[in-house]
Amino acid sequence: MKLWSGRFGKETDALVNDFNASIQFDQRLYKEDITGSLAHAKMLGDCGVISQEDAKVISEGLKAILADIEAGKVEFTADNEDIHMNVEALLTARIGDAGKRLHTARSRNDQVALDFRMYVRREIPAIIAQLLDFQSVLAKQAAKYQTVVMPGYTHLQRAQPISFAQHLLAYAAMLSRDVTRLEDCKKRLNECPLGSGALAGTTYPIDRWETAKALDFDAPMGNSLDGVSDRDYALELLSALSILMMHLSRFSEEVILWCSWEFKFIDLDDAYATGSSIMPQKKNPDVAELVRGKTGRVYGDLMGLLTAMKGLPLAYNKDMQEDKEPVFDAIDTVEMCLPVFTAMIDTMTVHPENMRKAAGHGFINATDCADYLTKKGMPFRDAYTMVGHLVALCGQQGKTLEELSLKELKTVSPLFGDDVYDALSLETCMGQRSSYGGPAVAETARQIKAVEDFVKARSMH
Repeated sequence: MKLWSGRFGKETDALVNDFNASIQFDQRLYKEDITGSLAHAKMLGDCGVISQEDAKVISEGLKAILADIEAGKVEFTADNEDIHMNVEALLTARIGDAGKRLHTARSRNDQVALDFRMYVRREIPAIIAQLLDFQSVLAKQAAKYQTVVMPGYTHLQRAQPISFAQHLLAYAAMLSRDVTRLEDCKKRLNECPLGSGALAGTTYPIDRWETAKALDFDAPMGNSLDGVSDRDYALELLSALSILMMHLSRFSEEVILWCSWEFKFIDLDDAYATGSSIMPQKKNPDVAELVRGKTGRVYGDLMGLLTAMKGLPLAYNKDMQEDKEPVFDAIDTVEMCLPVFTAMIDTMTVHPENMRKAAGHGFINATDCADYLTKKGMPFRDAYTMVGHLVALCGQQGKTLEELSLKELKTVSPLFGDDVYDALSLETCMGQRSSYGGPAVAETARQIKAVEDFVKARSMH
């Protein structure tokens, strides 16, 4: 018999029972459910809503159930629909009438809102820890390749010389934003919905501040309708995870390009690549491709919940049962992608000679050539035009800018002197880009330290 069956004249149809039940996925909330119930029971006893004796018996029963669940001794059933009713049914079966008093001054609406919020709060630090590990690997790899010149790209066309270190550090900067977004989400969600009841609070003399404090929340939620109907924190988490996965997907695309024969900037460790069933020469970047593919999955989780929530009047609606699976899926996906991606980058082999060779083509020092003329007194726009003529000349002769003779350079401007060849050196071009955030070694060293300090500050907590 259902715990809510009082006004019903017949049993729920078996198909409806299966359709309505959420125990198959919300059972992972068992620890949050029991933790919340322990705080609720103690508060009821402290406020005199139930006796201290019943509160003690309830607490002992809940702790025993928790131990049994973690020992694998409990089998949940769809007959009790969800984790909340499964735990309550187990408790009542074990301790009798005292178990029936646990739900006093509480609804499943505020109970599920509490459990889900606590679960999200628990998972955020785990994801942040994985991001910090990834940042540490990026900082370590960047430190090795501060002087390695590679072409920086725009429109996937070679653009200007940068270092491989700076390229890696761009992703470290993205991950810093991912971390702070998750930190903000955790801070904003840390208000307690317990005590909101079904939607309108309760007539019992409860102490919502006691339960909020016991469960490590900053405060109770200030409006009971909002308390049971808010899922902003879940949407905010999914949004943050979608952006995080977008960053991983962009990095995946570059890894896939870099380890192709067309680029050959890196090789992936054999442990993080796969082969072909028919082509023996193949070494496929499947980890990067799967991460790129799973990004769409996390986007779908976000869009699914946004769509489920968009038309719901206050307060709780059964549609909101659809909140958990997308959040669980997104969390599981991100927590699976981050460690394997981190290890893939940590173990890759870098080919500086191929990066330098690629940088030598594509006229990526053309801006520096224009800057050379500008520093000699020519207006930049005129210098830009002059260098355009030189690039066209190089194209006709199959040369690079630094391979042109001084005589050829002077055909467009008498300002060129012998010092132009040092100015056009790719190492010089990269090394002189010492503006804040640039690829010069002094700047990448500063960026590496900033990443290390960012990670250290959070690892100390």
